Amino acid sequence: MTLRSGKTVKLADATVSPRDAKGKVDKENIAPIAVSGDGTRVVYFRKSDRKLVWKDMLSGKVRSLPGTTAKVPKGLGMTDVDPTLSPSGDVVVLDYADDSGQRPTLAVHLGSGDVAKLPGGDSVQGFSPDGRRILVSRYTGDNTTEFVVYGTDGEQGESREVPQVVSNNSPVALADDGVTVGVVITPTSGKPRLRQYDLSTDSVSPAIDLGISSKESAYRISWDDSGKLALWHLRTTDDGTITRATISTVDPSTGDLAKVDSFKVRSGLWSWWLPGE
Repeated sequence: MTLRSGKTVKLADATVSPRDAKGKVDKENIAPIAVSGDGTRVVYFRKSDRKLVWKDMLSGKVRSLPGTTAKVPKGLGMTDVDPTLSPSGDVVVLDYADDSGQRPTLAVHLGSGDVAKLPGGDSVQGFSPDGRRILVSRYTGDNTTEFVVYGTDGEQGESREVPQVVSNNSPVALADDGVTVGVVITPTSGKPRLRQYDLSTDSVSPAIDLGISSKESAYRISWDDSGKLALWHLRTTDDGTITRATISTVDPSTGDLAKVDSFKVRSGLWSWWLPGE
């Protein structure tokens, strides 16, 4: 893991090549990993016992996830487990890719060990900045998309079938109020644009241009505590190779960007993760 200072911390006990449902090593894929939005915690499979663990990057301590949440469910492989950490790393959501889609998604509180269940089959879109709410999406029988907000205690909040301008675009991000969703619209030509969607009123704000280069694309967004958005945008070459990652703050009322940090993406990387992935 590369820190902002440039220091590199090796996760020496992390699994690289995952195990499949039969326990065999899958050399064609990379084992799952998740990094908290603030970069202080990482979740991965430990090589020695194949358990999901979380590491505190400040202290270096490694702890197993509580109980059975540390183990891959029977009939699934490591790559069927998709972990997502909250911004501060207090909660990890485990989304399972089972064939039936019925296995519940788990919200695991790393401090208390409490585990809440969310409906299986939904796609986790991310956390609110305070880490208390989770945005998921699901397809309906009418071929529409529904956004649903859950608390990390499993309680359902706002839900609504969203318009295509929201469902057909990404990235998206949920605000602390539990109803405001930021969404980046990527047109076929021109700059990407930011809209805000209100789940409680089904209203979409006017689009605002995002001032990023034509050689860059919006990759991830998240709200912060001040009501602004953090935008990760990637620079690519003509052949699609990613060469640089930049994080900027965005004023949602104007679209103005202020660069926070930027770094070159090392060539030849097979897989890599940004904070919040």
